[in-house]
Amino acid sequence: MNQDPPTLEHDNLGDAVYRLISQALIQGRLKPGDRLKIRDLAEQFGTSVTPVRDAILRLVQEQALTLRSPRDIRVPHMTLERYLEIRAIRVKLEGLAAEQAAHMASHDDISRLEELVRQNQQAVAAADIDLGCDLNQRFHFALVEIANLPFLAGILHRIWLQMGPLIAAVYAKGGQDMIDYHPPVIAAIRKRDGAAAAMAIGDDIISGGAAIKLHLEQQTG
Repeated sequence: MNQDPPTLEHDNLGDAVYRLISQALIQGRLKPGDRLKIRDLAEQFGTSVTPVRDAILRLVQEQALTLRSPRDIRVPHMTLERYLEIRAIRVKLEGLAAEQAAHMASHDDISRLEELVRQNQQAVAAADIDLGCDLNQRFHFALVEIANLPFLAGILHRIWLQMGPLIAAVYAKGGQDMIDYHPPVIAAIRKRDGAAAAMAIGDDIISGGAAIKLHLEQQTG
């Protein structure tokens, strides 16, 4: 019996669309409440609607998008309770990455982190929210990469699918606070002090994210 050849091209296209939408979420180019239209995305990406629909359904399963109806697909709003749960998880997991990075970082790795902070400070000063969010995310993921923890990177990817839009929603108010705690992380890594690096990234997530918590409390109230 003749069989059709494997649809590798379609599968790869679906993965590519998934990555593009994921990047938009993680980097905060999509905000809470934003509506996604499958046909518009297909036209934007130059694809049929099928790979876009597949990517959307995958992101719905990962709770990064909400499917209210086939025509109403949105970036969900975060609740305060969910944020506090995610925050506690991030402190533990990103603390592990920072601690490991302190023992593994090369001189070039440290220079890379410093450059990300420098560029982020410029972005905040220029009120470039999109770039600031992107650089903030790249700093956090750089720690995981330096720590050589690829499995953890996959876990944090799913977490940041939900955190990216929320961070972007409040970055204009809390952008400077969100990077003020990055230099202490680098200082601890430079000293090879894993415990201090883990504590510093925890301070960044909790204290640096104070604007996020306030934003959600105001929405709840």
